[in-house]
Amino acid sequence: MGMNNTPLRTVVRLLALAVVLCGALPGTVAAQSESQTGGTVVVEDGETVDELETFAGAVIVEGTVTGDVSAVAGDVRIEGDVGGDLEAAGGSVTIDGSVDGDVDAAAGGLRVSEGGTVGGDVSAGAGTVVIDGSVDGNVAAGAETIRLGGDAAIAGDLRYGGELVGNTDAVAGEIIQESTGWEFEPILEPIATWLFALYTLGLNLLLGTALLLVFPRFSSGVAGRIGTDPLRTGLVGLGVLVGVPILLVALAITIVGIPVSVFGGFAFALAIWIAVVYGRYAVAAWLLSLVDVHNRWVALLVGVVAGALVSPIPYLGGLVDLLVLLLGLGALARGIVAHRRTVRQRESRSQEGVGTDGPAAD
Repeated sequence: MGMNNTPLRTVVRLLALAVVLCGALPGTVAAQSESQTGGTVVVEDGETVDELETFAGAVIVEGTVTGDVSAVAGDVRIEGDVGGDLEAAGGSVTIDGSVDGDVDAAAGGLRVSEGGTVGGDVSAGAGTVVIDGSVDGNVAAGAETIRLGGDAAIAGDLRYGGELVGNTDAVAGEIIQESTGWEFEPILEPIATWLFALYTLGLNLLLGTALLLVFPRFSSGVAGRIGTDPLRTGLVGLGVLVGVPILLVALAITIVGIPVSVFGGFAFALAIWIAVVYGRYAVAAWLLSLVDVHNRWVALLVGVVAGALVSPIPYLGGLVDLLVLLLGLGALARGIVAHRRTVRQRESRSQEGVGTDGPAAD
């Protein structure tokens, strides 16, 4: 949209959306090869593969992987056998079967179930860690809660940070509590939250300023559509918000459409950000016009700052953000369509004037 220096935060948001789109592909993908992307990756019962590298919505190993498993997924479940190491990042990692090597996990939760075995060491950073199976090596875990079940057996040492509960007799070696520095979290978290909020506020103001400077007429049109026809504009925004992701996922199912869907995901994420800024600006401009204030820079400042203050409010903030997004996205879509229609009309008039005795019509 006319900005040559895209802020780092935009890039991060775009990449995150691409990750979500890739992970949202439906269906089950049998792990016939060493690398799989998208959907649910399954090594079926009775199936054997050498190695498994996945980026998917879910990973399930029911059969045998003779080598290592590297998985970035929403959920990782090992029900069969892994002959090498397991490296996993996801919402949850569950080991119901066996992993002969080491386990390195970063997840919301890690569980070694009863009957599950790990032949090497376990290193985990998670919200919760539950060990109710056997670990032949050492365990190093940082979590809010580390729970040792009644059937747990750890042959080596246990080093942990967090709260340790359960059957501590399951540890054959030493139990060592590490100093994590988490006692500073209540102090640092509010500071980090405010710094992040100020950073976001600054980026939104920067984007809004660029839009008003580079596209002044288009920006005025966006504000006008929200002020004069909010219902229609919001419905258009809802259609775009629902329809575009469905279209991108449909394109991603085909091999030819994957690059288009990824690029489209980037563009749509940027459009979402622009729509939020436009929505806040336009709503503020409308409210200020009620008190006879007609200054676009004041409207931008009031809209962006008010949005930053309202967003953290539980329930109300989320509802307001959604309404502003729908209005901004709808106004942006209608503005783009109107611009393209105007361009086509000009081209049509220009073509009609070619070859005539008189000059082409303006």
